[in-house]
Amino acid sequence: MLVGVPKEIKNHEYRAGLTPESVSELVSRGHSVIVETNAGIGIGAVDDLYMAAGAAIVATAEEVFAHADMIVKVKEPQAVERKMLRPGQILYTYLHLAPDPEQTKDLVESGAVCIAYETVTDASGGLPLLKPMSQVAGRMSIQAGAAALEKAHGGRGVLLGGVPGVSPGKVVIVGGGVVGFNAAQMAVGLHADVTILDRNPVVLERLENHFESSAKVIYSTQAALERLVSEADLVIGAVLIPGAAAPKLVTRKMLGQMQPGSVVVDVAIDQGGCFETSKATTHADPTYVVDDVVHYCVANMPGGVARTSTYALNNVTLQHALAIAGEGWKVALSNNPHLRNGLNVVEGQITYRAVAEDLGYKYIAAEKFVT
Repeated sequence: MLVGVPKEIKNHEYRAGLTPESVSELVSRGHSVIVETNAGIGIGAVDDLYMAAGAAIVATAEEVFAHADMIVKVKEPQAVERKMLRPGQILYTYLHLAPDPEQTKDLVESGAVCIAYETVTDASGGLPLLKPMSQVAGRMSIQAGAAALEKAHGGRGVLLGGVPGVSPGKVVIVGGGVVGFNAAQMAVGLHADVTILDRNPVVLERLENHFESSAKVIYSTQAALERLVSEADLVIGAVLIPGAAAPKLVTRKMLGQMQPGSVVVDVAIDQGGCFETSKATTHADPTYVVDDVVHYCVANMPGGVARTSTYALNNVTLQHALAIAGEGWKVALSNNPHLRNGLNVVEGQITYRAVAEDLGYKYIAAEKFVT
């Protein structure tokens, strides 16, 4: 199979769909790879490294899309890229379709086979292709929040760890999954006053056993959420419903009760965000203010640490890329029900239930196309 890697074009997105090492794995199995020039520059992978791994370098994204059987990316295709997709072409990347009707419409009309990293599952019911980026984003959320709390950046002027004689900053993390757990690890490491909210008793017990007295673990009720948000210096939105739009758990009324200069970081923004006042921002202009509360809502947070993120992502995406390239998408998805859960759009149909329900499309089971 001919696999293509275009250069990412989303604002300040420096990650790459394949590392040179991943290219070498594909080539060693008899596949061909074309890479747009400078696609790996953001991770320190110059064209010569891709060529040494066996890839051919092409000048433009148009050449990649025109010739490749499978496009491997990181972020969802932008409008100009979606126009280049063709019927039957495989697109393997993050999509986050539920809050993005324009992208969904374009992918439906393209006739392409669209496999979303974020809905591929594993035997335990986890999301292994989303997990490493959730780990990165969770850890980055505390870095971003701490910087936004600085007075020069519009914040309250609070140091999360405090100093002797001065109380630490209060961090409230809404959601105790992968993002929330990693955010809590970082916040606890900075000696902040940390509270984690979740509704799953299993998650609550796991968090309690891990953090013990270093973080408070609270069952999330409306009353608890409202009280804790009002007291917080930094609130991290870490809620995920796989493949579906994030619920708006933190209302504008709650934000209005926060201290001026407090900060919210919405890690759920890829799925529409879990704050009522959230709107996607970029690394170029990451924050805005609503009701005197600083909002950080960058939709591709892990792109800021592109090298770490790309290698972490390839560690989990490569095995499926090899299967798709080696067996063809129908056989690969037929053989692996967890990879089949990643199929979101094919032949103009929506094959992921949450996306169909959120955007008003007819849902067609993926099994119809692979068996």
